[in-house]
Amino acid sequence: EGNRVELRGFGAFSVKNRPARTGRNPRTGESVEVEEKWVPFFKTGKELRERLNGGK
Repeated sequence: EGNRVELRGFGAFSVKNRPARTGRNPRTGESVEVEEKWVPFFKTGKELRERLNGGK
């Protein structure tokens, strides 16, 4: 972790670890082991959040 790209006034992109878990195959209903993986994550910046919410 620690890789982060910040766009001032817009937000920040980073990666987060999603731990291994037991999932389910929707077609067959059987349990499946899902491996841990790194996934992209976006957090909106304060300025963008305020603009989207009408200045609240």
